[in-house]
Formats: sequence, C-alpha cells, structure tokens
Amino acid sequence: MSEQEETLYDMLGERDGIMALANAFYDEMEKLEPVLTSHHDTDDEGNITNETRDRFGLFLVGWCGGPQDYMARFGHPRLRMRHMNVPIDTEMRDAWLRCMTAAMDAQGVDGLARDFLDQRFAQVADFLRNTPG
Repeated sequence: MSEQEETLYDMLGERDGIMALANAFYDEMEKLEPVLTSHHDTDDEGNITNETRDRFGLFLVGWCGGPQDYMARFGHPRLRMRHMNVPIDTEMRDAWLRCMTAAMDAQGVDGLARDFLDQRFAQVADFLRNTPG
C-alpha cells in the first residue's frame, strides 16, 4: 500500500492502535484533569469505566475511516446533542485537548496523522463549546 493510499485508520494502527489511543486519552485525563474526569462514568476507584473507554474508541475507529461499529451499536454520534448536558467552555475544551495531545504523544502519533488530528480535534473541541467563557 502506498503512502498516498494509506488511510488515517491505517496510520493509527487500525482498531488496536485507535483503541490504545482512546485508553491513553482517558489515562491522561485521570492524571491531568480531575474536573474533566468527573464528567465521565467512573468505577469505585475513580477510574473512567471500560464502557466509556470502549465507546469512545469505537467512535474514533469509525471517525478515522475504520469499521462503523459505533454507528451500528449507538446510532449517529450527534456530538453536540450527546454533550449538551456537560457545560463546555474554553477551559473544558482546552483540558480535553491537553489530554488528547498527551495521549497522542504517549502513543507516538506523528507525521501526517498527527498534523490532521491536531487540527481536526481542535476544530471539533471548539465546535462542542456550549457555555460562554
């Protein structure tokens, strides 16, 4: 497969690589952003649940061009609707981006994939803001 034909899904290591990125994201969130962590389902130890991790991982798999298992299980992502119950201001947006940046660093995401994801994650995170500030 030539570099021109390689998809984002391929560049990130397909399903396993993307699921690892989702887990690294939540690991970083638990370490760096307790307020952001508190907006997620957690287990008795305060860790974000495997169900939450898997759901986000499936979303990322489909979003990156892989199988659409998220859509088959949960329907259209409707990101704004699914996030309306969480007040997202610039501080929360930036906290989310810090976690994803740290996760991509930890997973060694670089090159074209990193360039695309840095830009696209910033756009989506800003799009989800629903509270002034």
